[in-house]
Amino acid sequence: MTGDFNIRDSDWDPNIQYHSIHMEDLMSIADSLDLELAIPVNPGPTRFADNQRDTNSVLDLIFINPNNSGFNKHTLNPDICLPSDHVPLIIEIGIKEENINITFKAIKKDSEKEEAFIRDIVKGIRNIDTHELENQADI
Repeated sequence: MTGDFNIRDSDWDPNIQYHSIHMEDLMSIADSLDLELAIPVNPGPTRFADNQRDTNSVLDLIFINPNNSGFNKHTLNPDICLPSDHVPLIIEIGIKEENINITFKAIKKDSEKEEAFIRDIVKGIRNIDTHELENQADI
């Protein structure tokens, strides 16, 4: 679970000196999904203030299952945030290799079913009314 949660809280932003009432709700939702707040490899602000009165802050978070190999391995990439005022959060998610049995239906080449299928397609094409087609745009 990731996103811009717009919650300023001391649990993830060292510049904030308080806990937000919304933080408890967010953490409760994450807990109900068996997720925990992941800490980036290179912590820092995820949103840059657009004026000098505000400070840069941490608003964008990633919650992940702590048993996942990507836990606490995501990074912030402030070098590619423009034109946004938010820093991209980057995480690699491994996909487990496994064999997936795929079945498909096919018509045996040069069989009677193939001939019948081709006849049906040709018949369908021949039955298309082309009398009112006068130029390429009409097609």
